Amino acid sequence: MKISLNDLKKPFQKELIEYENTFKALLSSNVKLIDTIVKYVVKNKGKGLRPLLVIMAAKLVGEPTSETYQAAAVVEMLHTASLVHDDVVDNANVRRGFPSINALWKNKAAVLMGDYMLSKCLIGAAGTGNIRVMQILADASKRLSKGELSQIEKSRKLSISETEYFEIISDKTAALIGSAAELGALSATKNIDDHERMKAFGENLGIAFQIKDDLLDYFGHQSILGKPVGNDFKDKKITLPLIHAFKNSTEDEIRRIKRALKKGVNSADVKKIIRFVEDHGGIEYAQKKKEEYAQKAKDVLEEYPDSEVKQAMRNFVDYTVHRMK
Repeated sequence: MKISLNDLKKPFQKELIEYENTFKALLSSNVKLIDTIVKYVVKNKGKGLRPLLVIMAAKLVGEPTSETYQAAAVVEMLHTASLVHDDVVDNANVRRGFPSINALWKNKAAVLMGDYMLSKCLIGAAGTGNIRVMQILADASKRLSKGELSQIEKSRKLSISETEYFEIISDKTAALIGSAAELGALSATKNIDDHERMKAFGENLGIAFQIKDDLLDYFGHQSILGKPVGNDFKDKKITLPLIHAFKNSTEDEIRRIKRALKKGVNSADVKKIIRFVEDHGGIEYAQKKKEEYAQKAKDVLEEYPDSEVKQAMRNFVDYTVHRMK
């Protein structure tokens, strides 16, 4: 059965409204430009998977508290701030199918808005009065930056091993998803085993999420994704499907693909690279690894008795790895 985002969110509507109110209140200011951009961010916000995960994790191990909604808000704020900064770095004009903040208000305002969100994230974390919340967010923030910088370094050299790929996506994606689940548990129980299990659930889910994201670059559609297909090739990002294809190809083939990436790919090059990856088993291999990590996330849930929330979290995993955007 195909799971929709609305189906996922339906059992948590009351909690999601609490989160939305906390998010808006935390971001509000008395500066007109900030409030204008905040309204735009709220109107065109993403799927809200990380705040939903905070709430789900809290409900799996206990009951959501005010700290749950605060944690959900600061996790989404950190995520949004990183995307705003990414768009400036990548000179991206589109985000989620809408003009990016830097496209509408220029780079200076976008960078400062990202900084504002980061500062509000810290204020929100401090507002919980829990030093552990601050430590988790600080570590996630460090890993996000480290992962992105490592990817830039590897893109310049056009050389990345499978081990390095998993280290990068563990930092740049899984860190924040793992933190979301851990913070949810932390807000609802003092049981450290629950905190660690939810972090493991989120980290494995995050790796599966990023592999799926990388696969979408091969056969997604711009109108659905909100970004051009083959964007990773244009950014010289070598992801798991291509890494595996290189393992099964000749030195001449690798040189030819790297030469195309180095000079800057056009649409014909993108089609050739996708065909090369398909022919050398890269898509199939990445699909297999994605399913492995999704199963690892589900295995963590087996520590808990059957419940509506547990099933919802299993559905969350399925949605993540089968989504089309």
